[in-house]
Amino acid sequence: MLQSRRITWSPCKVSGARKLIALMVLATTLQGCSDDVVEPSAPGDPVRTDLVTTVRQLAREQSLRPVTLAAPVRDELSALGRALAFDKILSGNRDVACMTCHLPTFATGDGKSLPVGQGGTGLGPDRTHPDGQFTLRHSLALFNLHRVRKLFWDGRLEELDDGSIGSPAEEHLTSEMEAVLEFGAVSAAGLFPVSSREEMLGPNNELAEVPDGNFTELWSRIMNRLGTIDEYRQLFEAAYPGTSFDDMTFAHASNAIGGFFASSFSFSDSPWDRFLRGDDNQLTEAQLRGARNFMTVGCTKCHQTDVLDARPGNEFHNDALAQFGPGQGDGPTGTDDFGRERATGDPEDRRRFKTPPLRNIELTAPYGHVGQFVTLRGFVEHYNNVDSTLVAYDVSQVESLLRPTLLHNYSEILATRDTMLMPIRLEEAEVDDLIEFLKALTDDAARDLSAVTPASVPSGLPIDRAR
Repeated sequence: MLQSRRITWSPCKVSGARKLIALMVLATTLQGCSDDVVEPSAPGDPVRTDLVTTVRQLAREQSLRPVTLAAPVRDELSALGRALAFDKILSGNRDVACMTCHLPTFATGDGKSLPVGQGGTGLGPDRTHPDGQFTLRHSLALFNLHRVRKLFWDGRLEELDDGSIGSPAEEHLTSEMEAVLEFGAVSAAGLFPVSSREEMLGPNNELAEVPDGNFTELWSRIMNRLGTIDEYRQLFEAAYPGTSFDDMTFAHASNAIGGFFASSFSFSDSPWDRFLRGDDNQLTEAQLRGARNFMTVGCTKCHQTDVLDARPGNEFHNDALAQFGPGQGDGPTGTDDFGRERATGDPEDRRRFKTPPLRNIELTAPYGHVGQFVTLRGFVEHYNNVDSTLVAYDVSQVESLLRPTLLHNYSEILATRDTMLMPIRLEEAEVDDLIEFLKALTDDAARDLSAVTPASVPSGLPIDRAR
């Protein structure tokens, strides 16, 4: 096993006068580079000016850009998607909606390490199941999904290089259905939670009678449900002019949900975006230091795009995260989760999970594929010597029902953890600055999404509306 080592050089590893000198020398060197996208403002405080220059140059070198917004979504399609996303009619027992685990008032999450899906009561962190059941992985936030090519923690749904969709449905997702999908992978996202017995399908209903894997029959039965409601027929036909509801498939519903996500949860006006567009005054000095550290200690080896997820081919990593919860049926206990390997069948992908986008991360706790960290600080500090932080993981931070399920399989996790994490060593001040930078990824418009929730849905079923 490779031995841990310290980073040999980084401008954040010196202090006092030496730090100032190092930064000034670095800034002078970097200023000689070409292809500047934006120029710093008039000189002011020399330390700040050097920080701005350094951060801009690093961002250019690493091709970090402001978020590219989604293409406009027609109002009728977004309205249909909004209704479907909040309507419990898509679940087997009509007791849970897509947005039950993606509540606008919890920044499109639910505030829980692991969600409680069908059969649960309550909302957000207070949601419980009478049998103590949880779903298998943490609810990912819905921000800027139009920029994400692989969805879910194991990436089992993805937009391929040729524009087609790879998914667990395989031949059940026909070419005719794919032709309906307008926004890439996010347009297909609604096709699969409805098939999960823990999330939405449940037991003892006409949808649950469909054998696992028979997506065609399941989707057909859901469309039959929707077709009994005149308002849904009208909404579908308004969203897809010239097409009769009776000629539509559940791909039309999923595409509408994807359009709703793209139109309602895409954000590009954080302080970091405004800085990248040329406004030097958008970031505090702590945020500038944090941005510099983010781009020099190794964070951008994984967080590489405008939404700060990974570029194609680099999306999945074993970040040495503890495992608890019901798991995916893997390992000796059946409560482990082999992550990406479950989608690819490749043992090299064992315990690799998707690198999530970081936009609005300040708002989306907990963090990790089973919500291992309830605070942003805890999540950042995990990457300070991941070997030791895994072994010292404090399971008391998660809810009591999950604590006994913690697996002590640390040696197996560390055997395949990503070696690029091994050199990272962060001092407390660097952690502070990194957290301040991550807060600069928050678009203020994302802080209050309450207006997204509709007053009612066509089925007349109650809407989950956390306050």
